[in-house]
Amino acid sequence: MAIVSDLTAHTGYMLRMVSNAVSQEFARAVADEGVTVAEWVMLRSLYDNSAVAPSALASKMGMTRGAISKLADRLLEKELIERTGNPDDKRGHRLSLSDAGVEKVPVLARLADENDAAFFAVLSRKEHEGLRRLLHALIDKHRLSGIPVD
Repeated sequence: MAIVSDLTAHTGYMLRMVSNAVSQEFARAVADEGVTVAEWVMLRSLYDNSAVAPSALASKMGMTRGAISKLADRLLEKELIERTGNPDDKRGHRLSLSDAGVEKVPVLARLADENDAAFFAVLSRKEHEGLRRLLHALIDKHRLSGIPVD
């Protein structure tokens, strides 16, 4: 029988374990606010912009236009975003936050901040900064740019 490395011998496995724990706790927190993590990501992506074409949002978030359309439909139903015509393209439209969406983003951002603080509180400030530096190095080296939404 071949020698097979243990799952925990893989750094990727450990990263996924940590990522899942952080993400699942955050998902529970935002669910209490009536949104999913993917919806939060879209809301936060729209927060710094006045109105964005769905295709630009799809590119920024690393998602297909179809996935963006489904997310937008859910957020439209929740009245957290608005869809308006695109003056540059009569066939297109743009997405922006509604007033309720503008109010919701800081609430969700606070939950994200609290989730991060609670989970990483076991690390010293220096360790946390070191972890962030290492992760940024990996992101830069591998040219990772898609926004994780799941």
